[in-house]
Amino acid sequence: MSFVLAVNLRIKPENIEAFMSGVLANAHEARKEPGCRQFEVLVDTSDRTKVMLFEVYDDDKAFEAHQQTPHFKKYLAESVPLLASRERHMLRRALP
Repeated sequence: MSFVLAVNLRIKPENIEAFMSGVLANAHEARKEPGCRQFEVLVDTSDRTKVMLFEVYDDDKAFEAHQQTPHFKKYLAESVPLLASRERHMLRRALP
């Protein structure tokens, strides 16, 4: 069963360019992972400080493996501090 993560982010206005560079690098590498089925970086059309990450993995283990990758650890260390807020929602499909 798929593991889905939706993350609502608010970037500090002065950090938009630096954050986007880091998050897009992480997404690019995550998409290469064998257990990652989808990794989207979505930007609000009227407010560039609002971003949502939408990630789909084969299962919990694939997501756990993602969290151990060098690109994810770099994202956490360098990009997450540029945020004003971060809210994670772990989801599962209601139907197979």
